[in-house]
Amino acid sequence: MRVAMLLMVLGFPLLDVYATVRFARWTGVPVVAWLGVAAIVGLALLRNERIAFRANTVAAMHGEQPLLRVLFDSGRKVLAGILFLLPGVLSDLIALVLLALPLNLGPGFGPRTAAAGHFGDGRKAIDGEFRRLP
Repeated sequence: MRVAMLLMVLGFPLLDVYATVRFARWTGVPVVAWLGVAAIVGLALLRNERIAFRANTVAAMHGEQPLLRVLFDSGRKVLAGILFLLPGVLSDLIALVLLALPLNLGPGFGPRTAAAGHFGDGRKAIDGEFRRLP
């Protein structure tokens, strides 16, 4: 079992680099250009997600966005950024598919806000005022 896992872990990068060299030879674009552009895209995606994750987490903590969806989307973008950093066209295609998938967790994971006096699942909100005591 360990040998099979080792072959899978080491085999994918070798297959990926081989496919990149063949694809670069077929298109006429140098291999360094494919790898360089993918690395720049991966770094930019990771940098932007680092900034967006903070804002989305704060919004989720205030109840404006569902927390699970924020974490799931952020993890998907970070995984795509890491796949872009790996050398190869196959890992770039997997990252593009990962970014293109419209993953929706459904209404059960939506924010529970009291919009229009009731929640989305039929419960009614209790209207009231509060004051913080010292």
